[in-house]
Amino acid sequence: MTITRRNALKSVGALSLGGALISQAGAQSDARAQENRLSLPDKNSFEKMAVTYLNSASQHPISLKSSAAVETYLAKRRLHPDAPGGRHDSNVPLENFTKLINADFDEVAYVQSTSAGEQMIIRGLGFPHVGGHIVTDDLHFPGSRATYDGLARMGMDVTRIEEKHGRIEIEDIKDALRPDTKLIALSLVAMENGFMHDLKAVCDIAHANGTLVYADIIQGAGTVPIDVRESGVDFAACSSYKWLMGDFGVGFIYASKAAQEHLTRTNFGYFGLNVPRDGIGAEEAAKNYGFPKSASGHFAIGTRSFTGVAILSQSLSYILDLGVENIHRHSQTMTERLKGELPKLGYKLWTPLESKSPMVVAMLDDAPKILQPRLDAAKIQISVYPDRIRISPSVFNDMDDIEKLLDALTGVV
Repeated sequence: MTITRRNALKSVGALSLGGALISQAGAQSDARAQENRLSLPDKNSFEKMAVTYLNSASQHPISLKSSAAVETYLAKRRLHPDAPGGRHDSNVPLENFTKLINADFDEVAYVQSTSAGEQMIIRGLGFPHVGGHIVTDDLHFPGSRATYDGLARMGMDVTRIEEKHGRIEIEDIKDALRPDTKLIALSLVAMENGFMHDLKAVCDIAHANGTLVYADIIQGAGTVPIDVRESGVDFAACSSYKWLMGDFGVGFIYASKAAQEHLTRTNFGYFGLNVPRDGIGAEEAAKNYGFPKSASGHFAIGTRSFTGVAILSQSLSYILDLGVENIHRHSQTMTERLKGELPKLGYKLWTPLESKSPMVVAMLDDAPKILQPRLDAAKIQISVYPDRIRISPSVFNDMDDIEKLLDALTGVV
């Protein structure tokens, strides 16, 4: 049974949700998952799409099973008599996110968005009031670049490293460090061109200088293997609506135990009062204004999007079942094909050839005018910017999708 808006609306008055829509959709999705476990591409876990969708770096489609989880939650909110009882367990997505990035439970918390998480870290480190030096780069998220420009106007000394041929050179980062450099802020994968930092190399040189590192991981988490322990990154944040296959309004923040010692408390929110699982941290909480000494104690404020949490309760399990390494390998077969073929068609790549990110970006002036009509006619969706295009395949895409796109791009340049 396919979950559609029409079906969901009908269910308000007519369906016995517990026995019909939820269980049936969930059972079908479970059966499909079993049939396709560790098998990619996986088209059956998602709605039959109206377009060939190669735009998951923009926002990822929500799976059928995640849609059913939302309907279960909404049935509870409607007080439907057949809806399951009990509260929604928000710990499940947190626990699964820790598995995705190899963190501990008390090192992660919910946030509204990537930018909200980054700004919480900035405030927790005392910027701009404590002064000092920050290093960022031209391929960090544009909104974050504006944030650090603002900090510079407020008195922080900020160095922005220039990109060279679509890359941020590690030597340029090393050369930018000073004795008073307090933070390096970067995007693990650049949303503008797909460049991917060697995060461990950055952290090694930063820590040798006594400098902390923040990474925006929204374009990596769920599709690129990330190990916060191995890399040594101090802080990270991401929204969930991209490769975590979630929705807008809910994401995650990470702060290592050691890095939490550098934070000053700037949030005193109700959700931060919750003592971690099994009473862990209760003694510390009692000494800390009632807040546990954990990421949630530092960053959790008020209510979160529980529809978003419901989606993540399924999507993160799905990602873990498939395996991020398998998802990454599947993505690479398609991005490598694009890197090989697009230059033959006359497109200049902005994505470095060695990049292992899940996207390929090619330059094309006046792309909306030149290319959009072709894409619309072929029913293909990618990101089209005034001067470039970005292609980002996911778990439901296959090489037929790539060949269809290449056909549409032929003869344009």
